Amino acid sequence: MPPRLRTLLLPLLSLSGGAALAAPTLDAAMRERAETLVRDGKHASLVIAVIDGKDSAVYGFGRVRPGDQGVPDADTVYEIGSVTKTMTGLLLADAVVAGKAQLDQPVAELLPAYAIPALTGQKITVGQLATHFSGLPRLPANLAPADMANPYAGYGEAQLRTFLAGHALARAPGAAYEYSNLAYGLLGTALATQANMSYEELLQARIFRPLGMASSSAVTTPALRARLAPGHLADGKPAANWDFQAIAGAGAVRSSARDMIAYMQSYMRAASPAQQLAVQPRRVLVGEGDGDGVKKIGLAWMLDQVKGQPFAWHNGQTGGYASFAGSTLDGKRGVVVLSSTARDVDALGVGVLLPGSLPPPNAPAPKEIAIAPSELAQYAGQYALAPTFVLSVRQGPDGLLVAPRASPKRPYMPARRTPSFTRWSKRNWYSSATPRVPSRASSCTRTARPCRASANLSKAVKVA
Repeated sequence: MPPRLRTLLLPLLSLSGGAALAAPTLDAAMRERAETLVRDGKHASLVIAVIDGKDSAVYGFGRVRPGDQGVPDADTVYEIGSVTKTMTGLLLADAVVAGKAQLDQPVAELLPAYAIPALTGQKITVGQLATHFSGLPRLPANLAPADMANPYAGYGEAQLRTFLAGHALARAPGAAYEYSNLAYGLLGTALATQANMSYEELLQARIFRPLGMASSSAVTTPALRARLAPGHLADGKPAANWDFQAIAGAGAVRSSARDMIAYMQSYMRAASPAQQLAVQPRRVLVGEGDGDGVKKIGLAWMLDQVKGQPFAWHNGQTGGYASFAGSTLDGKRGVVVLSSTARDVDALGVGVLLPGSLPPPNAPAPKEIAIAPSELAQYAGQYALAPTFVLSVRQGPDGLLVAPRASPKRPYMPARRTPSFTRWSKRNWYSSATPRVPSRASSCTRTARPCRASANLSKAVKVA
């Protein structure tokens, strides 16, 4: 652990505990929000780390395991999902600073054994991969999971090479922003190949060991598994853990609040030129200039400004977990939020990071409307979201049942008369097309506000 790191695990005899004198505090509104989310069953467990310069405090809510009195703490391990991308971006920044790579360098130069697609002579660069301007899709079309609960487990370098060799870019590299797990998987693979290491070995050598992040890894070791909080779907049911091969750079890391504090503090104190490079804006995503509402991107980090305060952030979500990490660009305040439920924690993270900016609580669940079975029947069929990913929709006794083909069907209910459905459970609504499958019929721009998407079947191709 870095000598300046002071992590305070607060005693949590109920849902929350009091802070030690002078420790960074979680304000009453955010504490109440976290307690409510756990009490209402929307999150099985939450850990919030508040960072104030060299000091930090960790607040735990809920229980690590159902029926267990154990409260999550600074050493409880969670899947951090796409926050992993910031680590892949930092590996790229590290390589650039060391003179081993350049942001405008074609990725093909790092992967000579790969056939990387190009368009009209324009090659994909490593910088375009890192900013989601590569022209590559969100996911490879040949991602065909044997187990939808663990969708990336069987996707290795052979499948990645096959996809890239046969893929035709729909737009030129650099032309448009498209959030891409594929791009970050490719970037992680390229950097690891250049270093003659695995992605895990590269993370350990360049980030985890130097920062003392002993509870972080892109693979689940027995020691980490013993402290891993079990994941949950948004409806509270148990979720499988996700394993990665070639797409590891997009979302494979497991970590703890203690480790993530060390990671965020390295940015907050601009520990090296690599951290400084990683949060420099590379492209503008929304708006113009530098005011509130203008969104930019660094090397993975999303760069926003609220009430004149610029900050960097990223979120993550896997089948059973959600995460948020962010810090103000002046280095004065940072936050990490980890959840063992696959439900967005962005609003919680931004509210803790920027006190007073808390958005209102999520709107109440929309009311179910009555639609005749004969009207619902028109939506039954098979919908191709990608060449190898098909949603099966059929009519059940209480409405429509929607799921990936050959998987157990889940109930959906209509919120309006359109082929768009939001899943209903007895305890809550949530708005992903399926329980965290790796593709959705509608896309969603990542912003500092909660990102919501529904299964808009009108954007899918009905194939049967």
